[in-house]
Amino acid sequence: MKRSSSKKNVRDKKKNIFEGVISITSHGVGYLGSEIFKEDIEIQENFLNTALHGDEVKVSIRSLRKGRRIQGEVIKIINRARQEFVGTIERSNGTYYLTPDDRRSYRSFQISDPPKNIREGHKAVVKMIRWDDHKKNPQAKVVSIIGKAGEHNVEMNAIVKEKGFETEFPEKILIEAEGLKTELSEISIGKEGRKDMRDRKTFTIDPENAKDFDDALSIKKTVGDTWEVGIHIADVSFYVNEGEKIDKEARKRGTSVYLVDRTIPMLPEVLSNDLCSLNPNEEKRAFSAVFSITEDGEIKKRWFGRTLISSDRRFTYEEAQKVIDAGEGEMAEELKIINSIAKKLRKKKFKKGALDFDTNEVGFELDGDGTPKRIYIKERLDTNKLIEDLMLLANREVAHFLNKGTKQDKGKKGSVIYRIHDRPDSEKMEDLLILFNALGHNVSVEPDDLGPKDLNRVLKAVTGKNEETLVKTATIRSMAKAVYSTKNVGHFGLAFRYYTHFTSPIRRYPDLVVHRLLLKRLNGKKISSDEVASLEAIAKESTEAEIKAAEAERESIKLKQVEFMKKHEGKTFDAVISGVTSWGLYVEEKTTLSSGMIHVSKLNDDFYEFDEKAFALIGKEAGKRFTLGDGIKVKLLDADLDERRLTFEPIWT
Repeated sequence: MKRSSSKKNVRDKKKNIFEGVISITSHGVGYLGSEIFKEDIEIQENFLNTALHGDEVKVSIRSLRKGRRIQGEVIKIINRARQEFVGTIERSNGTYYLTPDDRRSYRSFQISDPPKNIREGHKAVVKMIRWDDHKKNPQAKVVSIIGKAGEHNVEMNAIVKEKGFETEFPEKILIEAEGLKTELSEISIGKEGRKDMRDRKTFTIDPENAKDFDDALSIKKTVGDTWEVGIHIADVSFYVNEGEKIDKEARKRGTSVYLVDRTIPMLPEVLSNDLCSLNPNEEKRAFSAVFSITEDGEIKKRWFGRTLISSDRRFTYEEAQKVIDAGEGEMAEELKIINSIAKKLRKKKFKKGALDFDTNEVGFELDGDGTPKRIYIKERLDTNKLIEDLMLLANREVAHFLNKGTKQDKGKKGSVIYRIHDRPDSEKMEDLLILFNALGHNVSVEPDDLGPKDLNRVLKAVTGKNEETLVKTATIRSMAKAVYSTKNVGHFGLAFRYYTHFTSPIRRYPDLVVHRLLLKRLNGKKISSDEVASLEAIAKESTEAEIKAAEAERESIKLKQVEFMKKHEGKTFDAVISGVTSWGLYVEEKTTLSSGMIHVSKLNDDFYEFDEKAFALIGKEAGKRFTLGDGIKVKLLDADLDERRLTFEPIWT
C-alpha cells in the first residue's frame, strides 16, 4: 500500500538514491514513495538517522530482494518539515522531556534549560534546537506552556498549536483591525463604484451557532419564468489590502480552523464577526455574483461586481427548511423558488457526471466544561444543499470568467488560483474496484475507464445499507486530493471544467485573493509576472494550511468521541466493519461514528486467516467470515484518552 506524499519524488539513477518527503508511522517506521517500485521504500527506525515525519530527505537502498519489502536508509535530511512540537512534559532522573502528541514524532525531546514554570503532566510547545545523533534524544527548548494535560481548553489549544496555528492574534494586528472601522455613506458608495442592491429580498442561511455570515442570497422576479438570483459575498478585499499586516497574518494562517467547540479565525473578530459579516438589518459591502436564471436552472446572463446590500433576515438551516416544508412563513415564496432553482442546478450537475457524495457528519453537545453530553449525526436538509449548490454556481462562473482573462493578458497561464481535483490514478481505482466487487457491487470496467457514472451507480446502490459509510469513505479516499493551483486540470468530483473558491474570503485566504483578481479583471487591469509567481506560492501554502486545519478538526472530533465513549466502557454497541487486516478488524459504532479496533486475538472461537482479495477474516475450522461492511455487535473494552484509541471485542451470537 502506498503511504507517501503525492509529491513526485526524484531518483539519482547512478547511485540508486531517492529524494522525497518521508512519511513515518506511530511505530517509528518510515516510507518513501518511488515511481519505479510498486511499494514504498521502507526505512526502519535505526536507519531513519533523525528524520521526522514530513521531512524532505535522501534515501539510499539497503536491501532489494525479490519477494521482500525494499529497505532503505536516510542518508541526508534536505529540509525539516517543522521545528516546533506539542506534547506532554514528563520527568525522569531529574531531566524533563516532552512526549509529542503526534506519535509519528517517535522520540521524546530532552528539554534544555527548563523554565521555572515547567510542570510534569502539563502540555507545552517546544522548539528543536539540535538532533545530530539518532542514538540520543533530540534537544529542545520550551517555547510556551499551554496548561495541564486533560483539561478541555488545554487539549483544544494543544491540537491547534500542534498543527502550527496560533490561537490568538498579535496585538499589532488587533490594533490595525480596530482602525478599519468606517461608516458607509452614499458618497463612499459612489466612489467605490458599488451597485445598490438594498431593495432586493436578501437573507442568510447558516448553522444555528454561526457567528460570521460571509454569504447572503437575494432573489427578484424579472420577466417570464426568469429570476435574478444574487450570491453576495462579504467584501473582505475592501478592508484588507495586499501587503498590510492583517493581510500577511491572514496569508500565514491560510484558513480558519473549526474544532468541535470553537473557531480559530483567519481574520480578527472585528472583521469576521462585525465589519465583514453580513448581519441582518445592517448595510454591508459585498462582492456579488448575480445571475439571470430560469426556474429550470438555465443561466441567461451573469454579472460580477461590488455591491451594497442589506440582509432582511437571518435564517438557520432548520428555520428555512420549516418555511419551505410548510409553504408559508417569512419569505416563503422566495425560499420556495430559490430551492427549486438549486435542485435544478443539482440535477444538471449530477447529469454531467458530478459525484454524489453525501457523507454523515457528527455533531456534539458539550456541557460548560467541554465534556461531551451527546454525539449525534447531523441531518442534511434541503437548505444545506441549497446553499452548497448556489455557492458552487458562483465559484464555477467566477472561475470561467477569470480563465478568459483580460485583453491585455489574454488569460495568461498561472494568473488564476483554481480549485482543482485531478482524476484518480489507476492503482487506486483498481483497489476501489476490488472493494466494490468484494461487497457484491460488480463493476465490469477497467480501472482507467472507471468513471463518475459507475461510481454514482454504486454510491446509490449502497444508500441505507450497512456498507454505505464505508463505500463513500473508501471512494473519497481513492480520489485525488482537491488542492489550490494556478494550473487548471478541472474538478473531477464536481465535473466542472473551471472551478475556484470565491465564496468564503472571511475564512479562506485563496478566496480573498480571487476577489482581488476578479476586481482587477473587471477593471481591465493586467496580472504581472511577479503576481503570477506569487499566486503559485499562495496556492501551495493554502493547500498545506487546509490539510493541517482538516487534521486539527478530525483530532478534536476523535478526542471528544473517545472521551464520550470512556463513560460507556463495558457496554455493547451496534457497529459496522470498516476495515479488515491480518491483525484484526476496524469497526465504526453506528450512533456516534466512533472508530476502534478488535484485535485478532479477541476472535478466539477459531483461527482466522486474512483473505486480502475478499476483504475478510475467515475462520479456518468453521468458516465464519468477518467481511468489510458487515454489521457486528461489539463490547467496548477500553477508551484510551492519551492514545485517543478505542478497543472492542465481538459479542458472539
